[in-house]
Amino acid sequence: SANMANVGNQLPTQAVSKPPSGKHGNVLPLWGNEKTMNLNPMILTNVLSSPYFKVQLYELKTYHEVVDEIYFKVTHIEPWEKGSRKTAGQTGMCGGVRGVGTGGIVSTAFCLLYKLFTLKLTRKQVMGLITHTDSPYIRALGFMYIRYTQPPTDLLDWYNDFLDDEEMPLVQQVNWILFLSTVGLRECK
Repeated sequence: SANMANVGNQLPTQAVSKPPSGKHGNVLPLWGNEKTMNLNPMILTNVLSSPYFKVQLYELKTYHEVVDEIYFKVTHIEPWEKGSRKTAGQTGMCGGVRGVGTGGIVSTAFCLLYKLFTLKLTRKQVMGLITHTDSPYIRALGFMYIRYTQPPTDLLDWYNDFLDDEEMPLVQQVNWILFLSTVGLRECK
């Protein structure tokens, strides 16, 4: 009877720890690198050494606190703060040869994107971001989170409902389509 008790104990555990597959489970798979979020190394290094990330964002412990921070602080979704990079003679993200110092000040948006990653968002939370009505930047970071963390084969499922979203201006839709087709290809050739 001891054996029967063990079997009884094991079954629920196995059922719980195995995340449901497909679109509907709340546990999201992580595609690619589980530590770097597949970010460009120079961006990641600058995020991790940023006082904003290390000090202010360290204080934020919940999904809702981070969403509020995006609402109040994000004004663009470029990787670098405007005017902070010494870009003479460099193309794209390829300035790494001259050391991280050439990176510039990493943007608030990318610090918050990586902060979201440290929270290991659920499917429901990511849906909450991309359907958020208060700020286009909350939605944008939700889409970027998906782009960096989800299996490429699932991307179309995620984006399908949004590419002809009435609320999203046409220019923004076109930008999204371009963004989706190019992001991740910006590494040094």
